[in-house]
This record gives sequence, C-alpha cells and structure tokens, in this order.
Amino acid sequence: MDALGLAVGAAAVLVILLITQFMTLRRAASKLPPGPTPLPILGNLWALNFTLHHETLMQLTKRYGNTFTVWIGHSPMVVVHGYEAVMDALVTSSDVMNNRPLTPSLKDYAKDKGVTFSNGNTWKQQKRFCTMVLRNLGTGKKTLEQRIQVEARHLVEGFAAQQGTPSDPSSLIGGCVANVISSLAFGHRFDINDSSFHHLIEDSNYITYFLGSNWSQVHNAFPWVSRNFLGPYKKLIAHVERINSYVKKEIKEHREKPGGELQDLIDFYLDQMSKNKGEGEKESIFDDANLFQLVIDLFIAGSETVATVLMWCLLYMIKYPDIQDKVQKELDCVLHDSQTIRYEDNQKLPYTKAVIHEIHRHCLVVALGVPHQCTESTTIQGFNIEKGTVILANLASVMYDPKHWEKPQQFNPSNFLDQDGKFVNRKAFLPFSAGQRMCLGSQMARTELFLFFSNLLREFRFQLPDAGAKINVGYVCGLTLKPHPCQISALVRRPATSVNTGTFKKEREADICRNKQ
Repeated sequence: MDALGLAVGAAAVLVILLITQFMTLRRAASKLPPGPTPLPILGNLWALNFTLHHETLMQLTKRYGNTFTVWIGHSPMVVVHGYEAVMDALVTSSDVMNNRPLTPSLKDYAKDKGVTFSNGNTWKQQKRFCTMVLRNLGTGKKTLEQRIQVEARHLVEGFAAQQGTPSDPSSLIGGCVANVISSLAFGHRFDINDSSFHHLIEDSNYITYFLGSNWSQVHNAFPWVSRNFLGPYKKLIAHVERINSYVKKEIKEHREKPGGELQDLIDFYLDQMSKNKGEGEKESIFDDANLFQLVIDLFIAGSETVATVLMWCLLYMIKYPDIQDKVQKELDCVLHDSQTIRYEDNQKLPYTKAVIHEIHRHCLVVALGVPHQCTESTTIQGFNIEKGTVILANLASVMYDPKHWEKPQQFNPSNFLDQDGKFVNRKAFLPFSAGQRMCLGSQMARTELFLFFSNLLREFRFQLPDAGAKINVGYVCGLTLKPHPCQISALVRRPATSVNTGTFKKEREADICRNKQ
C-alpha cells in the first residue's frame, strides 16, 4: 500500500473513532441535565474559552436553565445557578455532596491529603481535628482577636510609614493577613521583609492562580500533554515543592524543640500523631503527608482570600468616596481615638459592617465554589444525579440573584440595612459557600475583615495619586478574583474633635430612603 493509501486509511479510522466518541458522549449527556453538545476530545472547552468563568456560566443559564451540564474534555460537570439550586445541591443534598473530585490538578497539588481537597475518612478526621485546634487556639475567643489586633497595628504602622507616598499595598496587606495564620500554624509571625515569608506568599498566590486558570482546565483535560510540555504546570509544581520544603522545615524544628504547652497547629498535630501510634487506620490518617498538606491548606485559605477582600475594600472606598466618608463618620462617632477596636464593636457600627458585607458580595472574590462530587445518587432541582457526578456551585449567581437582591449589579450597602439603619443578615450572602464543606475559617475571616478594615478607615483617607484618575475594578481570574495592581495613597486623617451623632444618623436614613426609591 502506498503512502497515500495509508494516509486515507488512517484518516478514515480517525473519523470513525471521532464519530464513535461523539455518539458515546451524546448517550452519556442524555442522562444528565441539559447543556451544550460535547465534542470529541474537547467536550465544551472551546465554548467555555478553556476556562470555567462565572460570567460565561451565567450566560448558559439563559438557554439551559439553572441546572445544566458542561463537559471538561470527557468529564461532565453539573453547574447549579441561583440561590435555590445552590442550596438544594449543597445543603439539602449535603450528606451525599461532601466529596471533592480528584481532578489531575488537585491530585498533583494535594494528593488527596489535608482538609480542602481530601475525601472520605481522611477528610472527616482532618476536619474534626482542624475545628478542634482552631477552637483551642482561639477561634471566637480573645486570644485570636489579639493576634489579629497585633497585625492590624502592624498594617496601620506600615501605611503610616509611607507618609502618603503612592504605593501598591498588596504586599503589605498580604503580609499582615498571612501573619495571622502563620502565628496559628507555626507559632510565630514573620518579619514583613523575611525572604522565606515572601516565598510562602508567592507560592500561595501562584497555586490559587493556577488552580482557577485556563491552564488548570487544559491540564485536567490533557494531563499527559501538560505534564510534559506546559510551562505554567511545571511552575505550579515548583511552587508546591518550595512551600512543602518550608513546611517540612517547620515541622522538623517543632519535633526538635523541648516539650511543653501546645502552642500552634503543628504542635497539636504532632501530639495527635503520637497518641495514635499503633492504632491501625488512625495512624495512616494522622501522618506527615496529611500534616504537610493541612498546614498548606490553612495557610493558603487563611491568607490569600482575606487579603484579596481587603484590597477590594480599599478600591471600593476610593471608587465611592461618599461611602468612605460615611464609614469614617460612624467610626469617629462611635469609637474614641485611643480605643482599641474589638470585634464586638461591629454591633455598634452597622453601616461599617454593612459596607464590608456589600464589598464582599459585590466583588465576588470566590465567584465559583470548589467542585463537589456525589457519593450517592441524588436529585437536584428535579434532575436525577448519579453517584460520582461532579457538581459546581456558581456562588456569583447567588450573590447577584435578582430574586434575593434588589438591583444586584449596583454597589449598595443598604442591602444589609433595615429601614432604621440596623444591620440585617441576608440568607443569600454565601461568600464562604454552604453545607458540610463550607470554609472552616469563616468566623476568623469575618473577624479579620472587620478589624483590619475598621482600623485602616479610622486612621487613613484612601485615594488615587491622580485625583482625576478612575479606579480599575477589573480583576485577574484564578481561584479568587484579584484586583489589578494599583498605586494608592493613604493620607493620615486628623483626629475627629466633634461628630454630630444625630446628623450622621439622619444622613444614613436619607441614603436608605433614596436607595429604596
């Protein structure tokens, strides 16, 4: 047979294989909620621009409804959209929706260890342990609050040292936030200029970027190709290895130090490992591999997200200077100049609290939840969902759900205020997700956001160096939606000598009335 005949034969075989695969995908898709027709090899990657983006997924709801299927290569994923569908999946079906899919990206990063991306008994034991340690180390207690207050003072001092000079505050904010979780995990804080500390933050930032990027979806669809040829994937592995190396060094130092009171997460974990020696299955659950990954999970989850929200807080205050005025008037009215701000003060600062919540809602730092996987067959919004199906909750669709938010695209702190100006919780406010796998550190994050934000706004007026410039509210897409780098000026405020409480209350009530019209 000549070369032309071989080429024709090979092409015919390829066409037959593609047609066969296409028909196989069509049969599989018929058992799932509706969605775009999957193509051989790519699935719906081409239609999704090779990424899972909340805005693209929102567009698909117009054609396929609030529960639909997209395909990443040969793997289907059911997307739930809007408050009712998300709650049905994550809360009503929570008992069978507590696994994480072990995609190639997550396998290479977490290896089914730790607490964020592990499953089964490993996840249950790590979660139970982590909850216990956070409670013992001060979650909801003054000891944790004191750690945050220390870092809030460092943050204020860092801005003050700039004396109003324009700068990108992301490193300063990221360092102070990361030091909160560092003190809990490692038992110490870092100097803001420590090179190891900078490496930890760089590693954390790149890992969260990669796992939410186009590269991750390409890797999940074609892992062999990316492992051998994809530069960003190789960079991910380099960052994972470097952060692992540092955590191993910390664990070694903890093992070598004299015994005594348990002071941090590593101490508690090593103590648990010692207790569980020789107890069969527990010995394999509490081991070095899980300890490494647990520390990394907490460091990343406890630093990157809160730092990103705080950056958005400053940008929103610059974009809406009238709202910055009102926050500062309330802080001046309620708090004394020398008073240490405590978390319990948020009860006396309803407008400040509402602004923080509205920024968190509007900026969509975590637009998509981490995917879940059914451990048993279930029903979501009337669709039969088979065991093993991957479910993705579009959290952005909940925070912008028009059934639960009036004019959801507008930035409006009155979403969290009643007609008397008192703070009100909203059930569709789900920045930490919902169900059994919602964020373990949600209360710590709330405390950090309030204490950092209120301390900064009491001390500084934030603005752009160029008074005529416009703030950029676009974002860089990863697991979190981060703002673009920006130069900001922090001007020291003069102490407020007199604030008319009644006037401030009337201004706030007038704003509420205007927003309702």
